[in-house]
Amino acid sequence: MSSEIIPTSPPRSNPNILVTGTPGTGKTTTAELIALATGLKKLTVGDLIKERSLHDGYDAEFDTYILNEDKVLDEMEDMMSDGGMCVDFHTCEMFPERWFDLVVVLRTTTDKIYDRLEKRGYKQNKIEENLECEIMQVVLEDALESYKPEIVMELSSNTVEEMEANVEKVLEFVQQFRQTH
Repeated sequence: MSSEIIPTSPPRSNPNILVTGTPGTGKTTTAELIALATGLKKLTVGDLIKERSLHDGYDAEFDTYILNEDKVLDEMEDMMSDGGMCVDFHTCEMFPERWFDLVVVLRTTTDKIYDRLEKRGYKQNKIEENLECEIMQVVLEDALESYKPEIVMELSSNTVEEMEANVEKVLEFVQQFRQTH
């Protein structure tokens, strides 16, 4: 009979939070506000992919980089181990469940998403794809399938007031986490 030692990491004193949602739901703004309110370090995965070439080329039709999940996960592993990260990315299922203590899924009405993406200069096919994803609740369903439902928080993100209320809810979570860890 062999005994296998499974390494464990020390408990985190600060949580890792994932802010996710369809493009145009306010992830980056919300993550910035959460980082300011909580002192967590913000990581925008899309920027990391571009800055460190964690992709397999460029898709001109959809005006986006082709994600290399292995490269991204390898790059982020050490960043996530100690906690204290507020990560924003438009998808969530590729990240290990152990990385996050809270997964915030932002939801926005399609008219708001359309306006936001159009202002960013997105191509029409990319806007339509993202609207369809929001209508079909793709990111929410992925979050609920990838993480324990009790750590998934679905929040409406249509107005500045809703964004501010969302930050308050996350701040309460972080304060409670710090008291109990």
